Amino acid sequence: MTPGTSDLKKEISTLQSAFWPFYLLFFLSGAPALLYQIVWQRALFTIYGVNIESVTIIVAMFMLGLGLGSIVGGRLSSISGMPSLRIFGLFELGIAAFGMISLHLFHAAAQFSAGQSNLVTGFVTFALLLIPTIFMGGTLPLLVAHLVKVNGNVGRSVGSLYAANTFGSGVACWLAASFLMRTFGESGVVHFAAALNLLVGAGAVIRSFVVNASESATGDTGDRPTAPRSGRETISLTAALCVSAAAGFVALGYEIIWYRVYSFASGGAAPAFAKLLAFYLIGIAYGSLAVHDVCEKKLKNDLNRTLQAASLVIASGAATAFLIEPCIAALLTWGVPLDFTYPLVSIAAALLAAVFPLISHAAIDPNEEAGKKVSYLYLGNIVGSTLGSFLIGFTIMDYLSTRGVTTLLLVFGFIMCASLAMIVRPLKRSLLIESFLACVLLILVSKPLFAHFYERLFLKSDYHAGYAFRDVLENRNGVITVDTDERVYGGGIYDGQFNIDPVTATNGLFRVYAIPAFHPQPEKVLVIGLASGSWAQILANYSKVNEMTIVEINPGYLPLIRQRPNVTSLIDNPKVHIEIDDGRRWLISHPDRKFDFILMNTSYNWRAHMSNLLSTEFMQILHQHLLPGGVAYYNTTSSGRVQLTGATSFPYALRLSNFLAVSDRPIVFDRAHCEQALTNYTLDGRRVFDLSNPADRRVFDSIVSMPLRNSENIGKYLDQSIEDRSSLLNRLSGDRLITDDNMGTEWP
Repeated sequence: MTPGTSDLKKEISTLQSAFWPFYLLFFLSGAPALLYQIVWQRALFTIYGVNIESVTIIVAMFMLGLGLGSIVGGRLSSISGMPSLRIFGLFELGIAAFGMISLHLFHAAAQFSAGQSNLVTGFVTFALLLIPTIFMGGTLPLLVAHLVKVNGNVGRSVGSLYAANTFGSGVACWLAASFLMRTFGESGVVHFAAALNLLVGAGAVIRSFVVNASESATGDTGDRPTAPRSGRETISLTAALCVSAAAGFVALGYEIIWYRVYSFASGGAAPAFAKLLAFYLIGIAYGSLAVHDVCEKKLKNDLNRTLQAASLVIASGAATAFLIEPCIAALLTWGVPLDFTYPLVSIAAALLAAVFPLISHAAIDPNEEAGKKVSYLYLGNIVGSTLGSFLIGFTIMDYLSTRGVTTLLLVFGFIMCASLAMIVRPLKRSLLIESFLACVLLILVSKPLFAHFYERLFLKSDYHAGYAFRDVLENRNGVITVDTDERVYGGGIYDGQFNIDPVTATNGLFRVYAIPAFHPQPEKVLVIGLASGSWAQILANYSKVNEMTIVEINPGYLPLIRQRPNVTSLIDNPKVHIEIDDGRRWLISHPDRKFDFILMNTSYNWRAHMSNLLSTEFMQILHQHLLPGGVAYYNTTSSGRVQLTGATSFPYALRLSNFLAVSDRPIVFDRAHCEQALTNYTLDGRRVFDLSNPADRRVFDSIVSMPLRNSENIGKYLDQSIEDRSSLLNRLSGDRLITDDNMGTEWP
């Protein structure tokens, strides 16, 4: 070994030991990036809706910005003499500046674009997110270029930095789910993230000047000692791009499936996504970190071994990811808490994540072009992830079940495995054969593995053999199930029942039959949320209703309604017009539509995005769509905060059981009018109440004679009683109002 080479290695070793500050910077950089993603997407969903079209557009535009940013960062890193660390710091400061004004900017843009077409939504979203996501996407290539000049190993550089960044993101997700979102709200979390960006950016810029000053003092004019070109064999960048994109496609496809599983099992709880993303990212971080050491010690200049390792990792990751869903279902039926199953996701994510640094190591030589080439592979990975989100979440899930999509991703993963294995020289036939047999075996056992899948997720430890849903309908909007008692569950939580008979009702139909008592003439009606269609069917048959518009986000309810004789006539009722859209988005996009009566039998207040229909801001939107004297009547699911928000937002309010009626005019519970209306009430030409029948008479009397109670004697009678606004305000004076910013009770 020549003295020059020995000196270079010694200097590189010294610099490597001092590189921990850069890992710390990139760890801290990953935390605000994910906090922004959670909050910004949430804020944009509030503006543009949470229907699948809006969700797909917003996520795709976010990912596209990251991809463009990786190209920008890669280009900058390849410029000779470019201070990569300083540029990284300036990017972080730019993100901080945007973060501080981001929510104000989004709300200003909403005045222009809310309720517009998907094309306009996509353009505005892209314009809003372009600058910050370019800055975010550019950080990895910049630091990779900086680190490769020190250690001369692309796989190690990508693995270590990718691990640090994603581990920071994973920790941020967990903190968001645990207390950040609940404690600080959207604006507080964004300001916290901006402060972290400011800290990282300032630290990087200061360190870059310190390094330059040190180099000037020692007479070293180079940015870093450059490791000698290895001259090792690499695969083509085009092939690596394809593999990187395919890996992103598989990983994002599985993440979408896992989110569906956890959302269903948790009943749509808001923290479920953040927890899933936290363990997903922690798995990615661990997988990247493991590759960091492997690339340095075992695969340094061996292309065939690198490709073989990547092939095995892909096959193992695809197989493990395939088994995650049935394993979760099995653990839940054995009584394991849902939170204890998240580490399974980390295992699969770690294997799938290891592909990116391995492919980077196989395709990129450690020279001055390393940062730019990594940016291309990073872009490929992002494009594949975006396609996974779009094709799986937006298209394929309309045609294939969870089992079908999981099997498709399994096959795709093993095709990737075989493609890489065929490049290895000499050809590893045993690897191809074993991979093929493993794939076939998993496909053969998929049917028993996924048998009664949603029953096991739904019933958890109470699952018993033989129990089955009567209907299971899966589409891109979610999962709808119906049990043998005709109870409907949307996304794993009770969503009504196919029943319109007030006597046998277990779905609280007295609340809809009582509507004539406080609005005698609801000619123009809006219903937000269709579900079983039972409530809409009852109200559409009220003789005073002339026109009814129904807005439902999931079209999957329509075929189920058509199969039920007691509600099927609703679909073809000439009074009724059904719109498939997000309720808030539809109201914003139809500012001129006004109604006498708005009914929202919405789901539990703690579910994800429910505060979009319960906040003070939404109450203002409702007010704008009510005709003079119009009434909005909605389900508070017994939440004091929901009731207080409605009663505070309107000058007049009346609580009926767990529903709240609000208006700009006094609301009077007219018992005489209610008695007359119910006596003559018919459904599909059949009288609802036979007053000669004791059971019918008992229910009839309980509705028209519902007692009025106040905050002092309400007690256990909250379930079926009336309460006026003054009593509500007095009883709930200690609660907080729900706003778009604090998100109500979604983050327990």
